[in-house]
Formats: sequence, structure tokens, C-alpha cells
Amino acid sequence: MKKPDNAVIIIFGASGDLSKRKLLPALYRNFLAGSLPERFAVLGASRTVLTDGEFQNRVIESTGSANKKKTSDISATDNSTPELFARNCFYQTMNPDSAESFLQLSRRLEKICAECGLQANFLFYIALPPSQYMNIVENLAAAGLNNQRSGSRKIIIEKPFGRDLASARKLNSFVLSRFGEDQVYRIDHYLGKETVQNILALRFSNSIFEPLWNRHCIDHIEITGAESIGVGKRGGYYDSSGALRDMIQSHLMQVLAVVTMESPPHFNPSAVRTETAKVFNSLKPIPSDMVTAYSVRGQYRSAHVRGEEQAGYLEEEGIRPDSKTETYAAIKVCIENWRWSGVPVYIRTGKRLPVNVTEVVINFKKTPYHLFRDTLEGDIPSNQLIIRIQPDEGILLQFGLKTPGSGFRVHPAVMDFHYSQICSDCIPDAYERLLIDCLSGDNTLYARADAVEACWSFIDPVLSAWENDKAIPMYSYACGTWGPEQSSSLFLHPKTSWRFPCRNLGGDTCVL
Repeated sequence: MKKPDNAVIIIFGASGDLSKRKLLPALYRNFLAGSLPERFAVLGASRTVLTDGEFQNRVIESTGSANKKKTSDISATDNSTPELFARNCFYQTMNPDSAESFLQLSRRLEKICAECGLQANFLFYIALPPSQYMNIVENLAAAGLNNQRSGSRKIIIEKPFGRDLASARKLNSFVLSRFGEDQVYRIDHYLGKETVQNILALRFSNSIFEPLWNRHCIDHIEITGAESIGVGKRGGYYDSSGALRDMIQSHLMQVLAVVTMESPPHFNPSAVRTETAKVFNSLKPIPSDMVTAYSVRGQYRSAHVRGEEQAGYLEEEGIRPDSKTETYAAIKVCIENWRWSGVPVYIRTGKRLPVNVTEVVINFKKTPYHLFRDTLEGDIPSNQLIIRIQPDEGILLQFGLKTPGSGFRVHPAVMDFHYSQICSDCIPDAYERLLIDCLSGDNTLYARADAVEACWSFIDPVLSAWENDKAIPMYSYACGTWGPEQSSSLFLHPKTSWRFPCRNLGGDTCVL
């Protein structure tokens, strides 16, 4: 790939957790791989008082584990490499609420460009809480840092993009009054996952799948995003958000779009994002009096898991004792278009489930006539295509085969592929890909304003009903289980339910 133009990457909230755990390591791995511009600078900006040298030491510390990752371009055993990267890093102590601080930031950027021989191409990354988004955008515009006359100006905004439809519209309107849509990059790291992108390759580069990828051959689709952890130290944030907002509205709805979108006429940002927006605009609205038929919510309760006592949600730090925030959410989605009419999509997510796993299951329709029904114990299983997004990334196809020996006893068999078979350490972190795409001006994997609002339009009635209708139950489920058993009631057929995602429950990993 062509290297991006020279640029300065400004991280607001550079002393925070996201910068330390994700952004700086991702930039460093791109530096190791030779993907960053020939000339670049990273300017950390935060309230924390630091010198350039102190920030560079933090950069070296946060990139230590990334230095162990194998690359083909630079030896990961070169101990000087973190220091080489850190030489390009600078720091500006500033108050994000102060317009004067942004004038100082502008002057500092001019100085860095002059000293480092850089063009005035700036990428602003807001790694701060949503309450700061508008302040940052307003002050950047007031300082003229949104103006592209002297170079490109791009801004990355982390999710959540609002907490409901009204706030999302307000945020989009505010941001787009200061920046153009082509300058705004709404990041959802799920779209940066290599295995999510490979769904597009699986669908559109293999002729064996396209004739089957529709209502004629597919019975239903499952999307699971399970976490074995609880809320941890994020109790304050999570209790005001919940599973539906935190995971389904953003991450898993994006996966839904990739799985069900039409093939774009060209593989370019505009065409791809238009097709994903069409999916969201085709979602069948859920009436307020039908919310219980289309959704289930739950909270985890304390239980012994692998010999260890795990606290219930209401016992976690920062959680209100009377909280009605869901830690588990399951929802039935119907897409009203020619391809998917009559094919329900079931989406679930939850905390304190048995394992960490994200996967898509394509459940094909059963054969119209069960020729071997008399030789099979129980019901004949349907064919399934399982796309594992994380962990143990791969693809598994389940189909029926004759058991060796006399007679025609049919037994489920599988063919599986693991990405580790290609390379044991070659799946890049989502932020690595997304940061390079933004620097290159490619917003294919970033959310567009209309798509964000269309997602909220679908989710809003469910959220409103859950918050206002006291008759809607909040089911309890034990830590270490797959959530409330009532979630199976969402399925159309009584003998159909969620796929059990893992063979091995002996640890925290999930084997495909």
C-alpha cells in the first residue's frame, strides 16, 4: 500500500487508558511494519502536566509489549526501536475546555511542523469521554484547526455516538457544522477486526456462497458477543449504558450490516458505506407493545464459577443497589428487503457468560424431505456456517455425512479453517488498520452519520420501553451461564435455539 502523506497525530486524552493500551501500541506496531508516513509526529494532549521527555518515557513503556510482536520489516529484537519511535512523540499540557489552550496548541503544531519538516496535515483523535466531544470540536473550529486550506484536517470520534436518537442527531449536527463529513471518522473498532472484514471476502470473492446467501436457503442468523468478565471498574459508565447500548447498538449491528449488505458496485468508501446504511434503513421497527416479543434482558447474579465466587451485578462497585441496567440483551431483528424477508437475525450479548467469544452463525434451511430420518437419533441438524470473529479466529462448516459401516446413519461432520494456519501472529489489532486508513483518507470502515442515526432509530423504541415500562421483566441469570433461558423464546420454532459456541469450557478461551 502507498504510504500516507506526512502528518501530525494529535491524541486528546493521551495520558488516559485508551491511549496507553490501544492507540500508542497500534501506532508503534504500524511504525515497526513501515506503514506510518515517512515523516510523522505524535502530539499527546491532556490536562496531566508532563514534559516531552516524560511523555516519551510513557510511550516507551506502553509500547513494550508491542515490541515483542513479530514483523517482517523491522526486527522485534532491536531494543532501540521503541526509542526511535518515541523521538517522534511530543506533549502539550492543555485544558480541553479552554479556547486559549487550542490557540497554544495551534502554535505548537506550527513549531513541530517546522522542526520536523512536516506538512500541516493533522489527525485529531478524541480519546476522551463523550461529554468532551462538543467542547473539543468547538474549540478546534474556533482556533481554525478545522480549516483545510493549508493541509488536511481529520477528526476521529470514539463511540458512543450519542446515547439515543435525539443525542446522536444533536452530536452529528454539531460536528458537521464545524467539519465536513469527509473529515469526520466515527470509529467502531469492530469494523477494524480482520475477521469482520474477511466476511466481505468470504461472501463476495467466492461464487459458492452468493447463490445461498438469501431467504431461499438461509433459515436464520445468529450473532453472539459474549464476555466472561463483569463490569470491573467501569461500573459508573456501564450502569448508565447497559448491554444494548454498549455492544448491540454499535459493535454487533455493524457486524449485522457486513453479514447482510448487498454487494457494492465498486469497493470504495462511498459505495460500501451506502450499502451498510441501506441495511440499517431496512430494519423492521419494533412497536412499543411488541418489545417483549422481540427482546429479552437480564442481569447476572452471584455464583460459583470454576471454584471462585463471582459477585452479582448489584454487588459490583459503582452500581446502584436498585439498578435496572441490563448486563445481558438479546434481540430479534427483521430486515425488510428482497433478500432477507422472513429471515430473522438473533443478536445477543452479555457479561459474565461462560467464555469470551464473538461469532456469526449462518443456519441454513433443512432439506425439504428427510430421506434418512429413520436412521438418525433425534432431529436432523441443519447445515451451519460458523464465522468466528474472536478468539481462535476461523470458519467452520457443518454438514451431514454417512457414518462408516452398513446402513445410512447420518452424522454431523465439520470442515474448519483457522487463520492461525496462515500465520500464527499475523492478525493485526483493529486500531492498527483503522488508524492507517484514516491517515490515508479511507473511511470505508468508519460509520457515516446517516447509518449511526438509522441504528439509533431501530434501537430507541426498545430502550425507551425497557426504561419506562415496569411490566417488562428483568430476568436474572447466574454468572458463568449463557444468560436467561427466556432468550430462547425469541426463536420462531420451539426446537430452535442459540448455538452453544464452545467445545471446551475448562478455561477462559473458546475453541472453534
